[in-house]
Amino acid sequence: MSSPGNTTPLATDKTNGAVSQPTISKSVDRAMDKSASPPRQNGDVEPGISLRMGPVEDMDTDGAAANGLANGKRKSRGSLPNGKSYKEASSSEEDDKPLSKRRKTSIDKGASASDSELSDVPLARKTARKPPKAKPADIGMSSDSDVPLGAKLAGEKKKIEKAAEQEAKAIRAGSQKTAPKRKPKKAESESEDDDVPLAKKKKPAAAAKKANGVKKEESDDDVPLSKKAPPAKKNTAKSATPAPAKKLASRGKATKKETEEDLEAEAEEDEYRWWEDPTKGDGTKKWNTLEHNGVVFPPEYEPLPSNVKLLYDGVPVNLHKDAEEIATFYGSMLNSTHNVENPTFNKNFFTDFKEVLNKTGHATGLDGKKIKIEKFEKCDFKPIFNYYDAQREAKKALPAAEKKALKAAKDEVEAPYMFCMWDGRKQKVGNFRVEPPGLFRGRGEHPKTGKVKKRVTPEQITINIGEKAQVPAPPPGHKWKEIKHDHEGTWLAMWQENINGAYKYVMLAANSDVKGQSDFKKFEKARELKKHIDRIRKDYRRDLKSEVMADRQRATAVYLIDQFALRAGNEKGEDEADTVGCCSLKFENVTLKPPNKVIFDFLGKDSIRFYDEVEVDPQVFKNLKIFKKAPKKDGDEIFDRLTTSGLNKYLSTYMQGLTAKVFRTYNASYTMSKLLRDMKAEGNIADKVKRYNDANREVAILCNHKRTVAAGHAGQVEKMQDKINGLRYQQWRIKQMMLDIDSKIKKKKGAEYFELPEDLSKEWVEEHQKALVAEQREKIKKKFEKDNEKRAADGEKEMKPKELDERMEVADEMERKFKKENKTGKVEAEGKGPTVEKFEGQLDKLQQRIETMKIQLEDKEENKEVALGTSKINYIDPRLTVVFSKKFNAPIEKFFSKTLREKFDWAIKSVDETWEF
Repeated sequence: MSSPGNTTPLATDKTNGAVSQPTISKSVDRAMDKSASPPRQNGDVEPGISLRMGPVEDMDTDGAAANGLANGKRKSRGSLPNGKSYKEASSSEEDDKPLSKRRKTSIDKGASASDSELSDVPLARKTARKPPKAKPADIGMSSDSDVPLGAKLAGEKKKIEKAAEQEAKAIRAGSQKTAPKRKPKKAESESEDDDVPLAKKKKPAAAAKKANGVKKEESDDDVPLSKKAPPAKKNTAKSATPAPAKKLASRGKATKKETEEDLEAEAEEDEYRWWEDPTKGDGTKKWNTLEHNGVVFPPEYEPLPSNVKLLYDGVPVNLHKDAEEIATFYGSMLNSTHNVENPTFNKNFFTDFKEVLNKTGHATGLDGKKIKIEKFEKCDFKPIFNYYDAQREAKKALPAAEKKALKAAKDEVEAPYMFCMWDGRKQKVGNFRVEPPGLFRGRGEHPKTGKVKKRVTPEQITINIGEKAQVPAPPPGHKWKEIKHDHEGTWLAMWQENINGAYKYVMLAANSDVKGQSDFKKFEKARELKKHIDRIRKDYRRDLKSEVMADRQRATAVYLIDQFALRAGNEKGEDEADTVGCCSLKFENVTLKPPNKVIFDFLGKDSIRFYDEVEVDPQVFKNLKIFKKAPKKDGDEIFDRLTTSGLNKYLSTYMQGLTAKVFRTYNASYTMSKLLRDMKAEGNIADKVKRYNDANREVAILCNHKRTVAAGHAGQVEKMQDKINGLRYQQWRIKQMMLDIDSKIKKKKGAEYFELPEDLSKEWVEEHQKALVAEQREKIKKKFEKDNEKRAADGEKEMKPKELDERMEVADEMERKFKKENKTGKVEAEGKGPTVEKFEGQLDKLQQRIETMKIQLEDKEENKEVALGTSKINYIDPRLTVVFSKKFNAPIEKFFSKTLREKFDWAIKSVDETWEF
């Protein structure tokens, strides 16, 4: 395919403000070159690497020349938080919170002059915690190198890009060294027998029939990457036996019961390995037959007891059922201070609450007189909160048997909705429950947070089902909005919610064939991009100097998307959250610091603050200066001649279906594959897991997948350290037992060997002992309850509380033992036939556990600002994780949870350790 030309039509202007000129004159280009800063010095960070994660303080922003402003002063950014808490403007409690977690507040009219001055300062300059720059340890590098980290990272990124360029050329030339030799092609992306029906294609002599009836192709060398079927696991001799042969063999053994192996083999044979079927998913038709039982509605509202009332101005009031339900939405969540202390949340809630109050006649007092609820400040929801809080506590306190019975009853009611029949195959349904009514919370700084999510009725729901299937019955007295037979849709039901007007869909579960195929196609599309990445990068680097403004803006945007994983961004309505992406960046979202540093600061996806400080190519820095050139000001678009749809249309000229978001998947997966090729993971399982996480972390840093430090991180680290200290204390006790058996060993090993570690104080030891005793009591109690449950299930008489008291004697004895040890300073030997050798063996095992936990703790600390989950789940091809698991013999459970193993079942079963992205 030939490269797209440089003749992209100009985009429609997107703003009412200042607009860039259609072309860039040579005089402007030369003027910008003259104003450029001195060349970069050795040791400076190379372009293409993120320098800092999160907000910074005391930042020197760009001056007039860089920003294109005459006076260098910038206007207020009212759309972003000012860093103050909701409850009290002077509170310092919010200072330790990341800015992305804070809420907007309006500026106090009585603010001091200094406060009002601060409101005119860009958000990035306001006081905020300065996070550390990336350290060598963050990507598994040694810290004693003389080469600056930035240079290392940039060098690594350049090497990866160079390798990608060479590989793309090799793929297109059909002579990639790592792949089998390809046959001559009719066309770049067509195989020789594309026009030949599958049934008539030549079959290999020894091809075994697959379980799903798809026969193995002789070669897929000429098939485009997006259509290639990954290599399957080799079947065992047992499972390779043709099904008819198995059935015939079983007839002669009718009296013999099926063994577990027989059932396993049958299940494997029946499994539908859709990823090996090249004919599946090529067209737009997604299903032929579809049957399901509809959706589960939330229970109807149960009115509050007569003694639980909303208080208005201190007086209990009666509300209409509809208004009371909305009051309970707010009252039940008073413990969520993040929401109820947010002025926007409260304002939106009370607006919707009053609307219902107006319709239902407001409230009446206990004497029957009408009371009009006018002010939010006079509403006291505490009685409602206390009622629901007591209910929650009562539910927690239920015996395990009752909880189990309640869950079983719920599961029984929902069982018919959990699965559907999709083309004759049983598939799990994901979200078959209709969302209950409540208060919309949103994420980040959503302007509609606090609004009432109305109850969804059957009359709003459209059902998608097969023509011959029985349509599920709606609740009595209701009817469905519409019945559809959309064979191109993968949804079972849909409705429109009232907050944002968005459509909600009931889809299949993450581990279903349809969802798996969607993921598979996404990663195959990223693999396809391997063929074209070199030409795309060559073209956008050329167009960075184009005289046509639209082309230069587009090239700059593609550079930022490719190099820094910026989202493209979409156009939004006036009432939607003020979020932006690359194509919709505004003047105030980009700050320039010569010679080539760019600071991005804006509300990104889900209204989460995106802050990044990066080094860019000098030409890109110059372009951004031009795009911000006067008369542009705050509120004006930087890429005013570019739209997301226009950008994606341009990208699709390189490769069908290519959009901006494919770059994120490609860059993460390709980077991981390069690291995996050269990786040597040695040691125990913990070492291998850490090596994988180091690679994942490097991908996340190079591809700019970052996060703010989680609020509970410090507490989690402290718990892990406590566990390590607990093991060290256990080691000390064992050493004391060794002395109890043989006091002469102290002279042999030295007194220091038997001393309590200095950082384990007497106070810590006593607290730890109390915790151990409490833990033992809890274990005994749970075991007692479990035994009684089993007795009840078997129809036996339950044990009396006296039995529990007797069992608790073990914990009481432990408590007495600890007190004696603290008093005498001696620990008596425990266990059957205790010997010094046995205790030394126990010490070795404890030391191994300590080393493993130290690695995990170090891993956790290094990952606190890097979104490993984001990279691993959404952007790194899961087959690469499977390759690591198989190549280095590390259990896949260490990388994928049960849910992810179900989601990526296709990846686990479709590749071996030789597969490459």
